[in-house]
Amino acid sequence: MLISLLPRIAKRKKIILLLLFFVPITLSPVCAQPDKEKEAIKAVIIRETSSFMNVDRKNWSESWLHTPYAYWSYSDSTSSTFIDGWDAIDKTYDTYFKTQKPSTAKISDEWIEVRVYGTGAYARFIQKSTDNIDIDETSQIRVLEKKDGKWWVVHVGVVAKYAKKQAN
Repeated sequence: MLISLLPRIAKRKKIILLLLFFVPITLSPVCAQPDKEKEAIKAVIIRETSSFMNVDRKNWSESWLHTPYAYWSYSDSTSSTFIDGWDAIDKTYDTYFKTQKPSTAKISDEWIEVRVYGTGAYARFIQKSTDNIDIDETSQIRVLEKKDGKWWVVHVGVVAKYAKKQAN
């Protein structure tokens, strides 16, 4: 009885081996999808920052999902502040976009983590803003949502980083 089953078992093993070999190959484009999404997320974040620094209200605004749960926050050694909702965020920056001149600072981002959760994403990075005077370094978080096939910023969190002081 066992001897008569051997050809069927061997055939099943071949099928399993073929599946183990070919399934990862056929799924490789699916595996690459998160990298494509992560690059799209980074591009939205870079656009949002660049537009803000270059006083380009239209592109800055088009980076955000205009929703009541949008949130912006900033903290440094002097204070912390936050703004709830897109309408309040937009209104807060009226004066900035009317009076500021584009920045000449060079911006660089060190990506620490970018995670995609279906139609939501979390990104954490260190941003350095270098001009002729000094370098500002901030730890930043962005939360994004995907709507109509496009990623949108819904949360900006920024904390200024300071160099550790040496003990005397």
